[in-house]
Amino acid sequence: MPHRPNNQVRMQAGLPYPLGVTVDGFGANFAVFSAHAEKVELCLFDPSGRREIARHALPECTDEVWHGYLPDVQPGQLYGYRAYGPYQPEHGHRFNPHKLLLDPYARRLHGALRWSDALYGYKVGSARTDLSFDRRDSAQYMPKGVITDDAFHWGHDQSPGISWDQTVIYEAHLRGLTMKADGVAAHERGTFAALADPYVIDHLVKLGITSLELLPVHAILQDRRLAEKGLRNYWGYNTLSYFAPEPSYLSDGSLNEMRRAIRQLHLAGIEVILDVVYNHTCEEGELGPTLSFRGLDHASYYRLLPDNQRHCINDTGCGNTVNMSHPRVIQLVMDSLRYWVQEFHIDGFRFDLGVTLGREASGFDPGCGFFDALRQDPVLAQVKLIAEPWDIGPGGYQIGNHPAGFAEWNGRFRDDVRRFWKGDADMRGAIAARLLGSADLFAHHRRRPWASVNFVTAHDGFTLNDLVSYNDKHNEANGEDNRDGANDNESYNWGAEGPTDDPGIIATREKLRRSMLMTLFFSNGTPMLLGGDEFGRSQDGNNNAYCQDDELSWMAWGLAETDPGKSLIDFTRRCIAARRARPTLHASRFYTGDLEVLPDLYDTSWFDEYGQPMTEESWHYSEGRLLMLRRVARIEGRRNAQSEVTASLLLLNAHWEDREFVLPEPVLDWQVLIDAAQKDDAPPAHVPGHNRITVSAHSAVLLVADDVVL
Repeated sequence: MPHRPNNQVRMQAGLPYPLGVTVDGFGANFAVFSAHAEKVELCLFDPSGRREIARHALPECTDEVWHGYLPDVQPGQLYGYRAYGPYQPEHGHRFNPHKLLLDPYARRLHGALRWSDALYGYKVGSARTDLSFDRRDSAQYMPKGVITDDAFHWGHDQSPGISWDQTVIYEAHLRGLTMKADGVAAHERGTFAALADPYVIDHLVKLGITSLELLPVHAILQDRRLAEKGLRNYWGYNTLSYFAPEPSYLSDGSLNEMRRAIRQLHLAGIEVILDVVYNHTCEEGELGPTLSFRGLDHASYYRLLPDNQRHCINDTGCGNTVNMSHPRVIQLVMDSLRYWVQEFHIDGFRFDLGVTLGREASGFDPGCGFFDALRQDPVLAQVKLIAEPWDIGPGGYQIGNHPAGFAEWNGRFRDDVRRFWKGDADMRGAIAARLLGSADLFAHHRRRPWASVNFVTAHDGFTLNDLVSYNDKHNEANGEDNRDGANDNESYNWGAEGPTDDPGIIATREKLRRSMLMTLFFSNGTPMLLGGDEFGRSQDGNNNAYCQDDELSWMAWGLAETDPGKSLIDFTRRCIAARRARPTLHASRFYTGDLEVLPDLYDTSWFDEYGQPMTEESWHYSEGRLLMLRRVARIEGRRNAQSEVTASLLLLNAHWEDREFVLPEPVLDWQVLIDAAQKDDAPPAHVPGHNRITVSAHSAVLLVADDVVL
């Protein structure tokens, strides 16, 4: 049980660094930033979190950091802050000492927030709205920070260190991944303990996954709007704390549970990447609650309209925008990132709405202070950095414009692959660009193909199964009359909306799913697979399941035990294995078509279905839906030979009929390695001597040739 200091214990000056709480065995140092506060108080609570047992004014303020040292405080103590200062919304200040504030650096949380009007700095319902002032104490409704001093023996743990060109990302939700996993202990499902279970790890290993990307695991706030509808913020893009994991993801309440899961994944050779949300917080716009940042220094932590500081700039669509131009805010984010790498051995980050993080007063700037700080940091420059290259602010679509060192989610890849396989006209040039790593977007500043994170589906939108099963979104369960979610999904149901018993429609959908998986894994760049797509997970046509914490969103592991599920898992595994084994499918440099690997055999070449090189006229033929891509590479350093040349030929038929392809000259000893029209594995078959092959409608075929000699 934590020691309980009282008001008679004198608080010492302490130190302004590091921010947060630091224990030394004799007491604790408290440091919190506020540029505009006039006084900051530390509040200590009993173990239940219901009763405040002591309150101390932080005695010093150095460089806008309020700090103090309190003797006898031990790990386990619950605490929060109160900040005094002007309540002048028109000037951006919203101080209200009646509101208990969560430490932005709190490592662990105790208790859940309970919604009440007392959580707002103004009187909810007042005619003066946020210009009014609420004097009710919010402490009883607030979670409390917990002072931690966790020790963990990592042993010989180290990052798997997967090179970018060998990386295969699997995007999943921590809770949803295991809630229906029968092979996992029931009381651990939905937590980090389940993530460490061999049932989950073995599946990822057998599939060939190298990197697990988890949707946000930072502590979140359950939106009042959703709570009143009986829904939950499932995805977790509503951050309450940048240092504390979501308490419901810890089955035993221990931070070490998360560490054990990461260590087990590392032992299996799998990296862990966290999806992080530093672009906004759960405090919403100016009419949102006062929980932490707003009460400590609203004018510093958030971007405000220059001509009316009462209102937040909303480049995120979530009501507020974190002010990444402020040095202390940059420090907060950098400290948070380093904490997860150094204390939890995280291998990388995916930055939600990455454009927001690069915004200065003038707009998006690839040379912004945060990006510069991140790229030069000796800890963070060594991990994988992935940006979501858009937000809803002015000039918010910045794909390809993040600085070198970042990979970026390639929304153009998603859209072009969907359109091509849907059979849209005039798509051959677009699909060609995506297959070769989107050089049109990323081949600058010495960037490599891995900068393009290729995906066909992600958590936001249709699953792969639903992409070929629904023409329209079906989001009625979200309680917004199906108004939410994207209306244009580039999807097609192929004859029936949703599930069907029609064997022809089923066969077409299966071929298209496999063709899109082949396009994903056989494109240069970094492939990202949405968890569950490998066995046909569906969300019943919901393309915005952010509030569905139920079987609609959870991974339906039972599908993995069905014959169609097993077949698709095996197909996905074979695609990943082929990609890993063949340098033409995971090139570390952009193919240009100028490198002559062997006489008249270039690193990349494009052909039409007649085996003829693509011409300007054929590229612009709008009804062209057939294409061949030949890639050739030399493998250096083989044990029994100075060099070896290998080739691959990818045939794409997005037409509604089977079509015969004439393979290009020179004639190579081609073998059929993977065929989207073939459900199950089969030994590689040589292409007949007449050098022709039929590709089924809506299908792709991968041919390979090894030991190429001309």
